[in-house]
Amino acid sequence: MINFQLFLIPSLETIYMVFLSTIFAVLIGLPCGVLLVVSEEDHVAPNETLHRFLGLIVNISRSIPFIILMILLFPLSRLIVGTTIGTTATVIPLAISAAPFVARVVESSLKEVNAGVIEACRSQGASTMQMIMKVLLPEALPSLVLGITMTIINLIGYSAMAGAIGGGGLGDLAIRFGFYRYELGVLIIAVIIIIILVQLMQYAGNALANAIYKKRS
Repeated sequence: MINFQLFLIPSLETIYMVFLSTIFAVLIGLPCGVLLVVSEEDHVAPNETLHRFLGLIVNISRSIPFIILMILLFPLSRLIVGTTIGTTATVIPLAISAAPFVARVVESSLKEVNAGVIEACRSQGASTMQMIMKVLLPEALPSLVLGITMTIINLIGYSAMAGAIGGGGLGDLAIRFGFYRYELGVLIIAVIIIIILVQLMQYAGNALANAIYKKRS
């Protein structure tokens, strides 16, 4: 008989990892995405060198598979939290792996902002910071919400993958019991919980984005 208490702590660990890593990923990725857009030619603060440099960094970061990135970041995790295993240590590679994805999501969302709105604000003498804070980000908010929801869902998948090398959470539980002990029931329930988490996040993200759209209409 399966002990459902077994899933409580790993589920909370997964939520903890995803929650913290999302916050850090947004803190890193949001300004990068904004800079990628505003530094484009003919945008509010064109800077070709900065645009190319950020684009290169983001592309390189996104090219590294998560499991390899996690191993490469072991020294950084040890330096910051004193260990390379466990849920807190896993937050660091999760956040760093998601940050370039967030940057591209932000870039894509801001590019959807109507050029006429931007031009109208420029003609009224709005500063670059005013354009970012009062025009670009508010106008792109529903798209940003959906993009960050997608990031959270990706992080849930990454957190499960991190369980293969001591990351904790539901992935660790599924591997230890489902793979090493051949307890198929535990594996299936862990997967079901992950699916439920993904569904809940997608539902919440869609609901929030729709609420913003309705408020504007």
